[in-house]
Amino acid sequence: MFEIRSYPETDSTNDDAVPLLGRPEHAGAVLSADFQRAGKGRRARAWVAPPGSSLLVTAILPRPVAAEALWAVPFWTALGVADGIETATGIRVSLQWPNDLLIDGRKCCGILCVSRVIGDIAWVGCGTGVNVTRPSEDATLADIAPPPAFLSDSVPTVDRSKVLAAIVAGYERLLDELDRPDAVARAWEHRAALEGTRYRILIDGESEPFDAVASRLSPNGALIVKRDGVERAIGLADARVLR
Repeated sequence: MFEIRSYPETDSTNDDAVPLLGRPEHAGAVLSADFQRAGKGRRARAWVAPPGSSLLVTAILPRPVAAEALWAVPFWTALGVADGIETATGIRVSLQWPNDLLIDGRKCCGILCVSRVIGDIAWVGCGTGVNVTRPSEDATLADIAPPPAFLSDSVPTVDRSKVLAAIVAGYERLLDELDRPDAVARAWEHRAALEGTRYRILIDGESEPFDAVASRLSPNGALIVKRDGVERAIGLADARVLR
């Protein structure tokens, strides 16, 4: 169903995946690189990953999904990655809206998906960056705030290939769930223990963040929070979460 294709380095596995979306011979391709020269995260932020330290992967789904269900794909991806990490290492990561995985409150994985929409269907590449082995010395990490987490912080010896294989196996087990985006949202809420979790949120264009308590995901993936007893929907593209 999925086929892993490994490369020593590239500019960006997401950029590599984009021209392959919708081409049958590349359905199910999992593009993995040891190093990205121009990796990107959400909101065009750079993704910093020293060579050989991380899993830098874009998995092209083997079949299209409904275009109206695209919002659910990053949440589905998070479930597959969390399942794979736990299977391979025993580490129980936590999920944070909208697209992060954390260890002890520090980010160990980010998700950024790319898509090609054709009518009412979409071909998707699920991009992930998983911090696996902490480099002994790398000045670029000192500039990241808050500091990132690595799987090796919890389990000293981690085999990247085994983690990748377990993540891909997680995707395979969960693939049919993409036909039920609402079920994906409920599964993500449960895995994230979302209800009652406090979030610190900064809305685009506003100077001050605010604290609110999360309730659930909306039908389009927005975060529903309560602040001073009033519910508010925080859109995926309108805010960022502070840690």
